[in-house]
Amino acid sequence: MQARRRKNGHLPWAALALGLAMLIPAKRAQAHEWHHHRHYEPHPIYHAPAPMPAPVSAGFGPTSPGPSTILIDAATGRVISESGADIPRYPASLTKLMVLDLAFQALRDGRMTLNTAIPVSYHAAAVEPVKLGLAPGQTLTVRQAILAMTTMSANDAATALGEYLGGGSEDRCAQMMTLRAQALGMAQTQFYNASGLPNPGQITTARDLAILARDIVVNYPEDQQYFEVTEFDFNGHSVFSNNNMLRSYPGATGMKTGYTILARHNLITSAQRNGVTLIGVELHEPSWGTTYAQMTAMLNAGYGVPGANTQFAANTPPAAPAPVPVPAPVAQLHRLPASAGNWIAQLGIYSRMSKARIEAIEAQQMRGVGIPRIARVERHGRTLWTAQLAGLTFTAAHQTCNALAARGTSCRIIPPSTDHLALIDSADGT
Repeated sequence: MQARRRKNGHLPWAALALGLAMLIPAKRAQAHEWHHHRHYEPHPIYHAPAPMPAPVSAGFGPTSPGPSTILIDAATGRVISESGADIPRYPASLTKLMVLDLAFQALRDGRMTLNTAIPVSYHAAAVEPVKLGLAPGQTLTVRQAILAMTTMSANDAATALGEYLGGGSEDRCAQMMTLRAQALGMAQTQFYNASGLPNPGQITTARDLAILARDIVVNYPEDQQYFEVTEFDFNGHSVFSNNNMLRSYPGATGMKTGYTILARHNLITSAQRNGVTLIGVELHEPSWGTTYAQMTAMLNAGYGVPGANTQFAANTPPAAPAPVPVPAPVAQLHRLPASAGNWIAQLGIYSRMSKARIEAIEAQQMRGVGIPRIARVERHGRTLWTAQLAGLTFTAAHQTCNALAARGTSCRIIPPSTDHLALIDSADGT
């Protein structure tokens, strides 16, 4: 009996011990899974999970074999040549161009100056190299951050500037970057960080990056100088550019290099010869030697250099290809032909460009119609921003304004014959 009681009494403890042994690893696995999910959790506004990373040897998606290239005329957006330009790729440090795009707009708006002090957080200081080696609590100016990004592609400087633009949050900056990409027409691009360090959800294409590069070249000519710098002084130490195209290609004016193991070797180059500016994009090249050689050949073919390798020009369609889009300078609007499909729902006027952009994009996402757009206006000595949904039919414009009015959002309908920036009286100055 005693043996049986010991045996019977022993079994529950054995089962409990076994259960605990099984529970602890399970809990650890759940914790790891939760941490991984939290790290790559998609922004709520997009309602889509980030894709899982593709293996290095995968024959599809971001790591599919072969490079992706595109060459465009910056002035017209005409595609001169392309190959695999719509294959999803990892952008690596080419991501920093979007941070710079936001920074240039903030400088233009007066929301910061080149001398504004950018604080360095523990998160920014802890990112992986390449980096300046910034310490938590340190500061650097906006100018230093920009130059560190355009020359050595410093991840800590990019993260610190991204956090500043995002009001202290890199995640918020990534949301702004993605919204900006959508507004530019970068249909296959999603951002999750400011540096370009690996994230399986951070995807783009050569075509999308050409759109981004063209936006910077066309709309921020005053900031082109930063991409041409080959060396600058940071607190007594010389920082050098890692972009060999500036040294090797006559007429090169920047822009950006990028590399990770999965992204491989990436390069965007702008160049100007005889008043013609070309932009070349290369993604997923096997080595830097190949990257620079191919970019040189691609630009030479675009400029019609005698004896140039014309393999890239051979990809040009016989008919005039559709241009890579770019928004008009912020002081202007796209003028659409007057037609039944070009009514406009004007959503309001705002003191902050970011607010106007978000309102336009969210209205388009809510309605599923129209082209979101914004423009700068001057009113009573103030710079304001209007948000609009363009390209609507008469019915869609009225339905859009009715839906927004039901939510308490101001809205005004503009017919095609008056396709211009119609200022409205609004107390909404957010």
